Amino acid sequence: MQWGVDQERCIRGIEMAHYKNRAVETPASEICAGEGRESLYLQLHGDLVSRRLEPTERPLQIVYDYLSRLGFDDPARIQEEAANPDLGCMLRFYGEKPCQMDHLDRILLSGIYNVRKGKTQLHKWAERLVVLCGTCLIVSSVKDCQTGKMHILPLVGGKVEEVKRRQYSLAFSSAGAQAQTYLVSFETLAEYQRWQRQASKVVSQRISTVDLSCHSLEEVPEHLFYSQDITYLNLRHNFMQLERPGGLDTFYKFSQLKGLNLSHNKLGSFPVLLCEIPTLTELNLSCNGFHDLPSQIGSLLNLQTLCLDGNFLTALPEELGNLQQLSSLGISFNNFSQIPEVYEKLTMLDKVFMAGNRVEVLNLGVLKRMSHVKHVDLRMNHLKTMIIENLEGNKYITHMDLRDNRLTDLDLSSLCNLEQLHCERNQLRELTLSGFSLRTLYANSNRLTTVNVYPVPSLLTSLELSRNLLECVPDWACEAKKIEILDSLPTLVEHIPLEVLDVQHNLLTRLPDTLFSKALNLRYLNASANSLESLPSACAGEESLSALQLLYLTNNLLTDQCVPVLVGHPHLRILHLANNQLQTFPASKLNKLEQLEELNLSGNKLKTIPTTIANCKRLHTLVAHSNHISIFPEILQLPQIQFVDLSCNDLTEILIPEALPATLQDLDLTGNTNLVLEHKTLDTFSHITTLKIDQKPLPTTDSTVTSTFWSHGLAEMAGQRNKLCVSALAVDNFAEGVGAVYGMFDGDRNEELPRLLQCTMADVLLEEVQQSTNDTVFMANTFLVSHRKLGMAGQKLGCSALLCYIRPDTADPMNSFSLTVANVGTCQAVLCRGGKPVPLSKVFSLEQDPEEAQRVKDQKAIITEDNKVNGVTCCTRLLGCTYLYPWILPKPHISSTPLTIQDELLILGNKALWEHLSYTEAVNAVRHVQDPLAAAKKLCTLSQSYGCQDNVGAMVVYLNIGEEGCTCEMNGLTLPGPMGFASTTIIKDPPKPTTPSSSSGIASEFSSEMSTSEVSSEVGSTASDEHNTVGLDAGLLPRPERRCSLHPAPTSGVFQRQPSCATFSSNQSDNGLDSDDDQPVEGVITNGSKVEVEVDIHCCRGRDLENSPTLPENSPAPCPEDRSRGSLFGIRRQNSVNSGILLPVSKDRTELQKSPSTSCLYGKKLSNGSIVPLEDSLNLIEVATEAPKKKTGYFAAPTQLEPEDQFVIPRDLEEEVKEQMKHHQESRHEPEPSEEDRTELPEEFDTAL
Repeated sequence: MQWGVDQERCIRGIEMAHYKNRAVETPASEICAGEGRESLYLQLHGDLVSRRLEPTERPLQIVYDYLSRLGFDDPARIQEEAANPDLGCMLRFYGEKPCQMDHLDRILLSGIYNVRKGKTQLHKWAERLVVLCGTCLIVSSVKDCQTGKMHILPLVGGKVEEVKRRQYSLAFSSAGAQAQTYLVSFETLAEYQRWQRQASKVVSQRISTVDLSCHSLEEVPEHLFYSQDITYLNLRHNFMQLERPGGLDTFYKFSQLKGLNLSHNKLGSFPVLLCEIPTLTELNLSCNGFHDLPSQIGSLLNLQTLCLDGNFLTALPEELGNLQQLSSLGISFNNFSQIPEVYEKLTMLDKVFMAGNRVEVLNLGVLKRMSHVKHVDLRMNHLKTMIIENLEGNKYITHMDLRDNRLTDLDLSSLCNLEQLHCERNQLRELTLSGFSLRTLYANSNRLTTVNVYPVPSLLTSLELSRNLLECVPDWACEAKKIEILDSLPTLVEHIPLEVLDVQHNLLTRLPDTLFSKALNLRYLNASANSLESLPSACAGEESLSALQLLYLTNNLLTDQCVPVLVGHPHLRILHLANNQLQTFPASKLNKLEQLEELNLSGNKLKTIPTTIANCKRLHTLVAHSNHISIFPEILQLPQIQFVDLSCNDLTEILIPEALPATLQDLDLTGNTNLVLEHKTLDTFSHITTLKIDQKPLPTTDSTVTSTFWSHGLAEMAGQRNKLCVSALAVDNFAEGVGAVYGMFDGDRNEELPRLLQCTMADVLLEEVQQSTNDTVFMANTFLVSHRKLGMAGQKLGCSALLCYIRPDTADPMNSFSLTVANVGTCQAVLCRGGKPVPLSKVFSLEQDPEEAQRVKDQKAIITEDNKVNGVTCCTRLLGCTYLYPWILPKPHISSTPLTIQDELLILGNKALWEHLSYTEAVNAVRHVQDPLAAAKKLCTLSQSYGCQDNVGAMVVYLNIGEEGCTCEMNGLTLPGPMGFASTTIIKDPPKPTTPSSSSGIASEFSSEMSTSEVSSEVGSTASDEHNTVGLDAGLLPRPERRCSLHPAPTSGVFQRQPSCATFSSNQSDNGLDSDDDQPVEGVITNGSKVEVEVDIHCCRGRDLENSPTLPENSPAPCPEDRSRGSLFGIRRQNSVNSGILLPVSKDRTELQKSPSTSCLYGKKLSNGSIVPLEDSLNLIEVATEAPKKKTGYFAAPTQLEPEDQFVIPRDLEEEVKEQMKHHQESRHEPEPSEEDRTELPEEFDTAL
């Protein structure tokens, strides 16, 4: 047969117009006829496995179905994605079978070369056909290669050597006393190397093994049957057929075949002729879609291992009981509802592997009749109840795995020889066991209130009861029999062999008083997240017998009184006391813990770290963030120090030695607001791999400023791994200030994909937002497009992803912002609303999502004992890992919620964080922490103290979506003029916009399509003094009320705005006058050098009286005209609020009063040379007043200033300003404000003057 060459032809690029409407329906046979091809091959996720399409299959329909299963819903978008060339990394068609050269070499090497038999000169060189296939070298005549004599040379255990006297020649020798040798001369160096490489692999084997897995084979080459010494043949992940010259029906020709792997071949039915290979001892037929087994399988009498996982079996034939040598039978992830009865006949079986089936009831009486069974694996079934037929115990079962079922009560006291029990992640309330042989008990993540073990488990070494409802450690945990000890110790000592005790996340208020005195072998104790106020003392005596090495006591109520107890454990290597109530750590006590390697004291009230820490020569990690430490500890002289976290303290300076330890890799000093590092210190720290310090704010004129509606803090910790595979995305001002984007990416064991998504996903989101306003659509497409853009990197690697997008809520004008969250994998986001956690994500893992686990099981993926799909990942949805399609999909879970004033913060975290912290605990831990950075660090510290040794990442976003964050000028103040506060009036007929004069040369025209950059660039122009100007005394212009994102105005369109302020500056004298002015400008208070008048670009809204906001008690009452328009006049200086936020725009035009000032502004150029015409579709320009006349000037649009940075009237001018206000209001016949208002308002003006 002929094998395909490496020639690629992709048909996804076939002209769609050529097939018109028949393109999707066009079968492969028609495409092949048009292209002159015999067959088409489909390759998924860039793998070497490619499947030959059946003539009736429709290639384009396959593409559309593939994209639809990924998550694309819109047919138009599916067509668009189908034409994208990046899709070739996930799905591709070939006109010939794609194969790489090295994989072809593994199947068969052949050629015509000069050959000589033997090492002597007795035989001459002759031209022969040489074939290397399987384990043999085949030499035959060129003419009669099929019918002539063939020389077969077994190579396993033989030699392949270079022939020194002849270029590019190899000598192939068989093994044994009568070894034969053939010399083959090759023409090129490349051929010589290919043959040498492949032959060297064969001769190095001890067992005749042929591995042809993942080669897209439909049959094996016929030359393989000449390798009669083959004992193991691996054909996993191919497409083997039955009736072919090299098909499965011919495998009986392998006379010595003992092991055969045919898993993942999509056979559909059991190949009956395999039962005619009597030598088989191992047969793997997993994941082939079998629904039943033939009775002929009983003829494989030598079979010892039979693997049938991942099929659709519901029963086993009785003939299987004839296989008395069968010692391993795998039937996990099938459809069995009970343990097959044939197990009773298979007496060599000692293990029952039935994970992932449909067993609901377990009859312990059935297991009792199987006296040969010792291990039972029933994890991930549907177990609800256990049936006990009689009280007679089962003396045979030693190990039982019942993880991830639905049990509520479990009584296994009849299993008197039980040594190990796994029952995690059930719903157990009560657990009863026999303690005769019990060694390890894992019952985490249940609802246990009682654990009964009788008799006392004297052999117990590991006890894990974390995340239950226990109020105290069971009494039997510290009870044991008395044993004889060496003469040097007390003759009778109560001693238990307990080595590991994990009781975190319970309701414990104390530990047993005799815990440390009895559990002398205890090495690991984790009692974090309880309510402990004290610790039991260690054993009495001058020399402590404690073997405790790892002690985790984070998040309790421990005080300084617990520190002396720690001295009784001199072998401590890891000590976590974070988030307790420690105020001091005595230096004398720390001095005795010389074996310490990791110390965590964060979240306490410590002011110093004792100087005796310098005696801890083995210390490599010190975490003491979120304390009140003001003096840098003496840790830079420790020889093994690697990681130091002193963030969020009160450090002011650092005294460093001349040379830092070479081991120091990570130093975190962020959050120390008073810390100033000199250049010399920074130079000394330059060799540190990771140095984290606060960046000093730099002056900027950029119009985009940080929003006061949200702020974030990020913490990432590598744990005990040497690399960080978690990345985060934080954009506080996304899309020019319209919203914010936060993300978390966890690559588990790879760091490439998290970095790629961190750099690209925000850009993809921005593109998708522009194509659709539906949050579900653009979020889903963002994930799916990002999945595609991973390219070849995403074929074998995967990444959990979480994306949170905050944007103005256009659907509900009553809400300010909406939060859209999408995720795949195990990264999650939780919103704190009113102090309660609101989960926004879905965990796509086998352990926490039964629906996804069932979907994966129905598609017959193999879930290993560590709960991973095909042993790769515990997630069922990821970005990347395309080779695990269709078990792993990139379609995200999406949720949207409007943000309210009750929303306090948002927490983003990866798998490691949420595995160790519950939603409620995480929210309660940080909702009262002021600094988001300290909050994020606290979450990571808690996770590590609860047993996390992996990468952990946490981001805390503080939300300020409340009235205190409002920047509206509802009921705001008017700008004080020469007569005090001027009231706003309305002009019924505003003048039309004018065109610029020739002297100006600039026309500034504002429209709803203009960008922020256009606004800022067109507003500014060169100053001009050609036209007369009216000063501030000419009156004040009304302006529409300022609206923030909390109180949006209804609109038919949107306008992207940039808040601006206009700064007029000129050469002035010390008294604030221009050089040619005779009198100062009335109503303007200057500072001697510059006058600033701010112009804000924003939206306003016309509102009826009933929709107008309620005025505060101390705010001035608006005039009737103001009420009718819902607009008040006031100028605010803002620096970080609503910068560039997209808000709705009102269609109504604000009417301006005809006055000299308005005529100047809208009838001709301004004094600075700018013309700002008013258009019907836009009333966005706030005009405070005209600028004072000066010969030179400058008009700019920098960022808004802080609202707190307001102008305060000097005390010596307060009375004068009050009088002017009163006089001005009386002249306008306005109602005078109350005395309380008139005395409070002038104290502080919300103005830029």
